[in-house]
Amino acid sequence: MLVLSLAVLLAAGAVQESHPAPVSPPAGVGLVIHEADTMVRQPPPHNGTGMSTAYRISGVAPNRSMEFRKRIMHPGSSIGLHVIAHDEVYHVISGEGDVTTDGVTTRMKAGDTAYLYDGGNVGIQQVGADDLVLIIAYPLARRTD
Repeated sequence: MLVLSLAVLLAAGAVQESHPAPVSPPAGVGLVIHEADTMVRQPPPHNGTGMSTAYRISGVAPNRSMEFRKRIMHPGSSIGLHVIAHDEVYHVISGEGDVTTDGVTTRMKAGDTAYLYDGGNVGIQQVGADDLVLIIAYPLARRTD
């Protein structure tokens, strides 16, 4: 019986990846991005603690004016306090977390959204036994190339 690895088949051109890299769409046409293609495990940003799984979903979209990300904060992790230079939204999909803005800390759970304002000193800490799953969105200072 012959068994070939996926890597060997890909190298030979026998199998194509299920989600090809996005290309610039024609003007006025949207772009479908598969979150699995954007996943990376990394420490949370802004001198955060612990580990997270980041999905930089909008990062592959050319000529964009906003960021749209999903981040899974694993138990004990946090996004460190940082001053933002734009409005920003944290939306909780599941789990619980303590969001801090300008010294005020509020517990968030699934379905809660924090609207954080330009100039705020913000951060979030995962709490409890379950992962904290967030959607994070904010505008870019300028459109990407």
